[in-house]
Amino acid sequence: MQIPKQAVLLRIFIGEDDQVGGKPLYETIVLKAREMHLAGATVLRGPMGFGASSRLHTTKILRLSEDLPLVIEIVDSEEKINSFLPTLDQMMSSGLITLEKVQVLQYGAKSAV
Repeated sequence: MQIPKQAVLLRIFIGEDDQVGGKPLYETIVLKAREMHLAGATVLRGPMGFGASSRLHTTKILRLSEDLPLVIEIVDSEEKINSFLPTLDQMMSSGLITLEKVQVLQYGAKSAV
């Protein structure tokens, strides 16, 4: 699979406890991205954050929260990311979604010269 040098980064900000159909939302998003043959997806777990509600989510002992912030990053062509957005919209009831243009320097293993 190839990614064009000029691609798009889809970044999805959600909470760890967010669900869709009784399953974790982050898992559902990643599996759907894989099913739709997107180049790859990474889920990053944050130790602290807040969103639209301004409620603080943290790993600190005195304010233990199980609903930690998650960021899902997916990089692919603008066309493939745009085709994924309607599916993503159906899965999400809250959260933040951003898009930015990126330059891909390397994807996968380097070829032997």
